[in-house]
Amino acid sequence: MIAKKFDSKALQYTYDRYIAGDPEQESFYEKVHFDSEVASMIHGLRAKAGLSQRALAQKVGTTASVICRLEDADYEGHSLAMLRRIAAALGKRIEIRFVSTTTPKRPTRRRVA
Repeated sequence: MIAKKFDSKALQYTYDRYIAGDPEQESFYEKVHFDSEVASMIHGLRAKAGLSQRALAQKVGTTASVICRLEDADYEGHSLAMLRRIAAALGKRIEIRFVSTTTPKRPTRRRVA
């Protein structure tokens, strides 16, 4: 995995000490970090739109408790279908990218004879 870099020395120390180099811990960290980012994005978009959880739920066609769970960093059940519904209700679209988990290699230079 790619080494994590943190602005905080304390966070960097903690990551290096307890997570880095342990594939199981690194995998768990990435999963938790992803879940937290998704929850934060949903909350941020909803707040920026000036909507309560109840108002967003009505626009999406679900309940406020579902929106509350989706905004919880510990929630693990984010479905792409629900994320699409939320995005549409907020005038957004979902964009998914696959990025390399390894450090890109430098291109080799060819010698011209």
